[in-house]
Amino acid sequence: MTNHRDQTAKGSWRLRAGIAAGLLVIGPGPQPASATDRLFTYSYEPETMPAEGLEFEQWITLSTQRTKKVGQENYSRWDLREEFEYGVTDNYTVALYLNTSAESFRDATGKNQSQFTFKGLSLENKLQVLNPATHIVGLSLYLEPAFAGDEAEVEQKIILGQRHGDWKWALNLTHATEWEDNLHATEGEVEGTVGLARVLGNRWAIGLEFRSRTTLPEYNKVESSALFLGPVVSYRQEKWWAAFTVLPQIWGRNYDGGEDGEANLDLVHNERVNLRLMFGLEF
Repeated sequence: MTNHRDQTAKGSWRLRAGIAAGLLVIGPGPQPASATDRLFTYSYEPETMPAEGLEFEQWITLSTQRTKKVGQENYSRWDLREEFEYGVTDNYTVALYLNTSAESFRDATGKNQSQFTFKGLSLENKLQVLNPATHIVGLSLYLEPAFAGDEAEVEQKIILGQRHGDWKWALNLTHATEWEDNLHATEGEVEGTVGLARVLGNRWAIGLEFRSRTTLPEYNKVESSALFLGPVVSYRQEKWWAAFTVLPQIWGRNYDGGEDGEANLDLVHNERVNLRLMFGLEF
């Protein structure tokens, strides 16, 4: 015969099990081994560095494949960014970027062109407003000014994200203004990115990233729009991590009359395929 104490213990166990199951379904779930680990390369996550934390990140992006019709056959561009990131407080991170770019292609006359450019310095400011570990959705605000002599840029982001069990997602809404030609020409850019990944054990994660990009020269017309979608894979150890994304263009349209020989892609202002590798080292 079951006594009152046994019934109470069973009821308490059922209550605790129900709460745990509910947290697994709707709660933020277990957090990554380090707040600096990145599961995506185009989508920022709302987590920030811990106070006094220091990390070095290397970005390597290859944008390739335009067409002979636009006078850029065998086109490729390598963008390199070295980032030094520091946690000022637990919810405010700053980072300094060194930016370089190397571009090469064969022009309309058949001559090979190549150029290496120092793209200046960028200063990232990332403020976490809502911690995803304690809120339904994580929220961070991002501001990145950049300067390169005759060019300057200011980029703003709204960063949302959360983890549910083994799944994690991030959503970025980005606006940037760039001043070129000795600061006499202005171009705006509106971008949205979404990342969704599943964590596999303690080391690996796989997922998808989506990117939408629209350019607005002088803010008086739409020059081009393009959509990108592709896989992402990441790996982490205790003191370092790496992530790699392959992001082909799935749709594009240029509105300035440039001919690229493609009905549903924009190869005048965007590339057919983008690949990005990032790795970080914590100190």
